[in-house]
Formats: sequence, C-alpha cells, structure tokens
Amino acid sequence: MSHGNDGIKSEAEDSLEQAMSVFASAIADPSRASILCALMDGRAWTATELSIVAGIAPSTASGHLTRLLNNGLVVCLMQGRHRYYSLAGAHIAGLLENLMGVSVQTRHTAVTRTPVPLRYARTCYDHLAGELAVKIYDALLRENWIVADGSALTAAGNAHFTKMGVVMDPRSRRKPCCACLDWSERRFHLGGSAGSGLLSLFDAKGWIQRTAGYREVRVTESGSSALSRWFNLK
Repeated sequence: MSHGNDGIKSEAEDSLEQAMSVFASAIADPSRASILCALMDGRAWTATELSIVAGIAPSTASGHLTRLLNNGLVVCLMQGRHRYYSLAGAHIAGLLENLMGVSVQTRHTAVTRTPVPLRYARTCYDHLAGELAVKIYDALLRENWIVADGSALTAAGNAHFTKMGVVMDPRSRRKPCCACLDWSERRFHLGGSAGSGLLSLFDAKGWIQRTAGYREVRVTESGSSALSRWFNLK
C-alpha cells in the first residue's frame, strides 16, 4: 500500500487498473464486438438474433452475452419465455461510439472508408448519427432552435419540437440536449433527450426504416419530405 509520494501504487489504483483490463478484455473479442455493435441500434435482441448478426452459433452467442452481462456492458430482460439483451445504457453506447472513432482514425488516413449507408444515416443507441444527423444539427443552429454549444433547446426550438410531436421526458436525469461528435463526419449531431425524442418520432412516423441487428437506417419517401419540411433540408 502507498504511504505518501513513494511512487508505490495504492491498492485502489491497482484494483482500478485490473477492472479496466477486465472490461477492455470483454470488448476485445471480435464476436462480442459484433454483438455490441448490433445493439448500438438501441433495441433489444435475443441471443439467436445476435448469433446471426455475429455469424456464430446460438450457444456461443449465449456464452458471449453472459460475459458481457457480467461485465455490465449489457442488460437482460425476461419477456415470457424469451430473454432480450440490450446495451446497459447511453454511457456504454457513448464509449463504443468513441472507440469506433478512434479505431477509424488509427486504421485509415483522413479519407474515410466508412460504408456509405452507415455514413449517411445510422443509429447511435437512442439517437440519429451520420451525415443526415449532422445536417439536422446544422439546421437547428441555423434556425436558432438550439443554443450555440448545443446544450439546450431555445424557446423557439422547444416550440418547434412540440409542434412536430417530439416527446421529451421532463423527469429524465439526462441532458435535454448535447452536441455529440460524429465519428464518421467529424462534426456534431444531436444527442440527449432531444436527440432520443427525434429518433423515436422518426420511427413512429415511419420516416425511417431499420434493418434488424444493424445500425444503418433508410429514409423513406415520406421521411424525406418531412425532413425537408421540418428542417428545411435540401
């Protein structure tokens, strides 16, 4: 145990480093990474569905999910005879999104090689990311619907979101808004309760279509018209 500044690590420091190592090891396996990336779409999936996405046997997926569960990366919900798995929260999604950004920067030059559909529009746990989300964020700034640093909606922004039908939980402990750095665009998109509310609205209205287990989203014809109308997107 450390006594003063003698250069010896304390038990707390050693314990933290071991915990970080175990946590990182849980993410490191390619199959577990595939499962976590699939869960970044913000929804809950069965072990069988996730095994298909990861290209592994259901029994193998169950073993991986147990480890992710034990390390606090995912949570499990029982619904009848089925078990559904989802990410443990927005903090895990944020960690994974940052890790993806670092991975892209490490492996590639400034010219992005992110797949076109993933780059244009994807889910980032419970909000929209990609080129489309960045365009929406730019529109919010242009129309003065969010404050300059993206931390809150303005009065005009609140009115606009209410008119659209965006529902935000006033009791939530989450930030009402936040500027998330988009890893493929290197610019900001909208996160927080407002970002989550927007994605929920897009889903409910049928403005976007998702593919099970994948983060890419496709904007529908009605969605394209709606986004143009509500955000003045060209």
